[in-house]
This record gives sequence, C-alpha cells and structure tokens, in this order.
Amino acid sequence: MKLYNTLSRSIEDFQPIDNNLVKMYTCGPTVYNYAHLGNLRMYIHEDVLEKALRYIGYNVKRVMNITDVGHLESDADEGEDKMLKGAKRENKTVWELAQYYADAFFSDIEKLNIKKADVVAKATDYINNYIGFIEGLENKGFTYIANGNVYFDITKVENYTKLSGMDLDQLRTASRDDVSIDVHKKNPQDFVLWFTKSKFENQAMKWDSPWGVGYPGWHIECSVISLINLGEQMDIHCGGVDHIPVHHTNEIAQTESYTGKDWVKYWWHGEFLIDNEGKMSKSSGEFLTLSLLEKKGFNPLSYRYFVLNSHYRKQLAFSFDSLKSSENAYLKLRNRIKIIKKNKREDELVNDGVNKYKKEFKSCIEDDLNTANGITVLYNMLKDDDLNNNEKLFLIEDFDQVLSLDLLKNEDESEYINEDEVKRIEEMIQKRTEAKKNKNYQLADSIRAALLEKGVILEDTRQGVNWKRVR
Repeated sequence: MKLYNTLSRSIEDFQPIDNNLVKMYTCGPTVYNYAHLGNLRMYIHEDVLEKALRYIGYNVKRVMNITDVGHLESDADEGEDKMLKGAKRENKTVWELAQYYADAFFSDIEKLNIKKADVVAKATDYINNYIGFIEGLENKGFTYIANGNVYFDITKVENYTKLSGMDLDQLRTASRDDVSIDVHKKNPQDFVLWFTKSKFENQAMKWDSPWGVGYPGWHIECSVISLINLGEQMDIHCGGVDHIPVHHTNEIAQTESYTGKDWVKYWWHGEFLIDNEGKMSKSSGEFLTLSLLEKKGFNPLSYRYFVLNSHYRKQLAFSFDSLKSSENAYLKLRNRIKIIKKNKREDELVNDGVNKYKKEFKSCIEDDLNTANGITVLYNMLKDDDLNNNEKLFLIEDFDQVLSLDLLKNEDESEYINEDEVKRIEEMIQKRTEAKKNKNYQLADSIRAALLEKGVILEDTRQGVNWKRVR
C-alpha cells in the first residue's frame, strides 16, 4: 500500500512497525457544538483508511480522543475556552454540554457508517496521566512556569517544525484579530501544558495539580492518550491539514521530548471541505451539519458517496446541487443493485472471473486510498456481461467492506424501481428537457405532473435534472 506521509512530504510504501498490528490514532471532536460537514468528511476518510487496511489484511487498533476540556479558540492557547463558551451559549454545565454533543457526534458517524474507534478516550478521564507526563517533561528541563501556567519551551527541541517544514516566523501565534498573544511566553510558539486559576478563575473544569488548581492544555491529551493506549511509537496519526502547523507540531515536540524516540511513522492529513466562503468552520457562524442535510431530505450515505468520489488530499467544494447529483447517482446505483438481487439465480456459481475486479479494486485502495477509482471499478464490474448476478453480488459485498455504502442492504420494496421503469422515467425527463428548450412550458409542466402522479419528484439543478421516488 502507498500512502502520502506529511512528514516526508512524499508518497511512501506503507510498512507498519509491527506486521501483526497497525496502530492508528485519530484526532477526535471537541464536543462544544455539532460536527460540521467538513469535520465529518475527515472522519469518513479516516474510516475508509482503517477499513482499507483491514481489507488488505492488517489487524488495526484505532484510538480516538474526545476533547471535553482545555481547547481554546486559538490552537496557540489564546482566546476563550470553547467548552466554557458553548456552555454559556446553551445555558448548560460544561459536563452536560460535553455529553450532549458527544452523543450527537456518535449519532452522526453511525448514520454515515463510520466505524467507532476501538478505543474512544475522553480527555477528562486522563487528568492524572497528564500531570505525570508534565512532571516527566519538567524533570528533563523542557518546561518553565510563568504567571502560574506551565509552558513547553520549544527552543529545547531540535527541528521543531519538521512536520510543517515552515519557518518559525511563519507560525504566528494569533492569526485572528480578536485573539490576543500570551505575553508570558518566552517564545511565541511555546505552548501551555497546564493552565492554573491565575489565568482562568472562572474555569468550570478544574483539578488539583503540583502547580495549582487548573486544567490541561489542549495538545497534551492526544500525546498522553496515544502513549497509554498505543505505546511509545505508532504507525499512523490522522487529522486535518489545519492541525499540521500547531497542534500536531506541538504533539511531536512534547511526545518525543518525553520518550526520547521518534513517535509517529506516517502522518496522514485530509484536506478541507470548502463552500462559497472558503474552508467550512464553526467559528465563521452558520455551518452545515448532517441533521440539516436530513431535514432537506438527503440520505446521510449520499454525503458519504459524495465524499468518496473525491481524494482525501484534495479540497472538495460543497454545494447542494453537487450533493443532489451525488444522491441521484447513489440512488441509481442502489436501484441497479436491487435489480441484480432480484434477478439472481441460486444455481449461478462464483468463479475465478471475480479475481480480476478484486485485484483492480484493491489496487485503487492501495494507491494512496483512491476511492473514486475504486467506485469506477465497481461501475465497470456492474456492466460486465461475462459476470453472472451472484458474481456481481459477491464483488459488491466485497467492495462495500471498504466503501460502507450499504449497497446490499434491504429496503422497503415499495421503493424498488425496475429497469424498464427507470428507462421510461428517464425518457420522460428527456422529453421534458426538450420541451423546455423549445419553450413549450405547458408540455414540460404536464410531464412533471405525470411523473409526480407516479411518485417521481424532479429537481432542476445547474448540473441537470435529478429525480427520486417518493411514497
């Protein structure tokens, strides 16, 4: 398998540290609000990566944290605490807020067929471990105390920016005008390991520590949770590209200073989902959630299909028109598979002809997780008249171990549309399109009404006409 490694800035052959087990870590959500579609895109790609590794034959242990404390508005330790800010906004305690949005997150990933990590670790369950970790760094001379807070001194680390490859001057601590710089740091990129009451007297989540009552910095949780659950070295650390310059850079600095060893073999990052205003972000105000898509009538797996037709290292532009086109294609695919299921014969055997497509699909997945090409192999296979229906169903089930699009899941038979009916619907849509071109709007409207009577609803988009069956 070949994967892009941010650390080397190149595509490498994947070779795990231990051939018997791939150790994988996923940066989890900060549970102060709903996950937006950009967040969920990353979790979909991480899910596919884990399933692809298992498909190829590896055993995988994946660990994910839940940040329920210590994440400030800026990744460089400035601004308000996101959890505290969210609790004020919703008139909840921070504990209630964390539980509510953690539950919402797991509900979302279940709808998207994202496998839950083998270990899900809440940040607040590891407080004593953070204290021990900081004491270890303190004993080795990597920390200092200023204004009551414990800081990590980045000048004690060789090659601090080895992951980002950036000059330190480029790593400005405050990229937003409303976030102030911490004047107590020796160096702008130093980061807090432990905050005390001297800075956040109103902090709701606080614990005793050798440095006073306070709470941990955000970066520390991923380091400690992974060390405890995966050991001192791991194969893959995942996350969004926005984590490269600060969060993941700081994780490396503190972890490798603590252990004295190289920590992660492959750093694996996914690109942004963008909309008309650029990167999707919760801080920008309105953001898109999975529940909003559901309210608009979309199947959550249509969003998964939309995401899988892009590459994780490329930005993906979101619009409702493009999602609608993906849903249309996804539902047509499901319907096509229903027809194959209906027409299969029990006496049809699965022969060696399937191996060609298994090899092609595996090759796509091993090519830096090219899921879009993997879906193309699926369509090519469906068109192959040399394969019988049982062979096709065998391959669909095989590919769906990675894609997780519920391609064989049984649905209400009332939603079933046979091949001839699909053909008639698409012919009527074509006639309507021609009628509109000829400005014969009366005919176009009558065709739309006729289809609606048959339970088929049309939607005109810039990419063309989408249709779906309604009860």
